[in-house]
Amino acid sequence: MLSLRRKDLVCRQAVELVTAYLEDALSRRDRRRFESHLRECPNCSAYLEQIKMTIELTGAIEPEGLGPEARVDLIDLYRRWRGE
Repeated sequence: MLSLRRKDLVCRQAVELVTAYLEDALSRRDRRRFESHLRECPNCSAYLEQIKMTIELTGAIEPEGLGPEARVDLIDLYRRWRGE
């Protein structure tokens, strides 16, 4: 387990920063902290890779290629995820 110091991130914080990291929206300091955490935490590194793969795979889907049922399922899944 990580020995946390005040400047270290915990996994929950790292997960919250993934999108900003991928969009290159973190400050230099936060990027260093995030990357440092990834070097020490295989779980967060795996999570980041899963998010990257999800983005890559979903980016390859053409909306026209989705059948009506799949489209409804995806919208329903998104709404449940958003808590709507």
